[in-house]
Amino acid sequence: MAYGTILTINPGSLAEELELVPGDKIIEVNGMKLRDIIDLSFAFADEEIDMLVEHEDGQQEMVSFDKDYDEELGVEFESAVFDGIRHCANNCYFCFVDQVAPHMRDSLNIKDDDYRMSFLYGNFITMTNMVDADFKRIKQYHLSPLFVSVQCTNPELRCQILRCKTAGKLMSQLEKLEEADVEYHTQIVLCRDINDGPELDRSIRDILSRKPYAQSMAVVPVGITKFRQDCYPLKSFDKESAAKVIDQVEAFQEKERQETGRTFIYLGDEFYLMAGRELPPAEYYDGFPQLDNGIGLARNFIDEFMEAAEDSEEELSGYDRPVRLQVVTGTAIAPVFKELIDSLNLNNLKVEIVPVPNNYFGTTVSVSGLLTAHDMTETLKAASAGADGILIPESCLRAGDNIFLDDVTLEDFRSRFPSRIETVGNGRDLLEALAFWYSYQGVDGENASYMWQSNAAYTKKGGKA
Repeated sequence: MAYGTILTINPGSLAEELELVPGDKIIEVNGMKLRDIIDLSFAFADEEIDMLVEHEDGQQEMVSFDKDYDEELGVEFESAVFDGIRHCANNCYFCFVDQVAPHMRDSLNIKDDDYRMSFLYGNFITMTNMVDADFKRIKQYHLSPLFVSVQCTNPELRCQILRCKTAGKLMSQLEKLEEADVEYHTQIVLCRDINDGPELDRSIRDILSRKPYAQSMAVVPVGITKFRQDCYPLKSFDKESAAKVIDQVEAFQEKERQETGRTFIYLGDEFYLMAGRELPPAEYYDGFPQLDNGIGLARNFIDEFMEAAEDSEEELSGYDRPVRLQVVTGTAIAPVFKELIDSLNLNNLKVEIVPVPNNYFGTTVSVSGLLTAHDMTETLKAASAGADGILIPESCLRAGDNIFLDDVTLEDFRSRFPSRIETVGNGRDLLEALAFWYSYQGVDGENASYMWQSNAAYTKKGGKA
């Protein structure tokens, strides 16, 4: 039996008024069985509600009440999907979840491929496990937009890469989404010498031909950790091969901008950082439609920092006594941080950039979001001591819980150092931390944005209704 288990009750909410408590289970609304918060949201649109609730003692109660049409229940559930997340049926060459270190949180080993998580949180799906009933429900509820893992549009190659015999149906499945009037964003995890080169050209052209339903395309480099055991050989991109991808994609980008005024195809930041190329300006990201996928994060961070500096220009006087701060980053983004911080030039402020090699997953993994408490601890202990404060990236913590990937709590991590430690989430946070250290409070863990990075796509924590 599927049901939604209440995790928290929002103060002043309808749920509080109904005297619901954490642990209560919502089983059905107006006779409708609930598979997920999508069902709940549609059932809850009525103004007269009969809601079957099961309490922690096993007793069931029918709660009847009237409500405003747009009034929500006001709870957070343990999971947004009540009948269990649909797992991935593929065995992709590049699967990042298969490369996770042993003895880490169980949640990091979950390979979801659920269209509901795609609609609710922007998770990318391959659609290889979807059946006609799923497309009918997508049409019924108009679940748009969705986020689709394309990888390539060559049917035979896609079956090969995903190691799934149904993976070649992608184009007909996209047609079903379009027939349901559903828009979608797409992603390609680019594997060197496999789906790049002419195959990437083909994939880009095929997806471009599906506009306006196709809304955007992200191309991100394959991530490889030292824990990968798949026997299929994969190669990481290097400076030369990353530059080649940039040149190839830029040709499509320029053509699109000339014809439509939009870029449509976006490259992961890692390509530019690896190639030593300048990041595109903000306008090339068309409002950052795939920011949650890590596309344009560096440019967005830079612009936020510069805008915050401009907004606070009159207050940027520096300090009346020496302040020394250490800023922890992934190795890829460290040069960008240094350039930003050097531009401040505040009196009595000394900043040390501390790039952390990812020894936990392997040094080919260079993004800040996959740093562990262990690697940061080792690097900081080797760095010069005596800092007034340490700034760490909020993206390496699980949202809401403030726990690192290696299961260390933020509180535990802070206890390892005499210096005050605060989190930084975006460019404005960094500016405020550097310029106003004594009043800076860090990022509220409850509002953290991303909990895990898989194939350069982030999975948000959620489940509110």
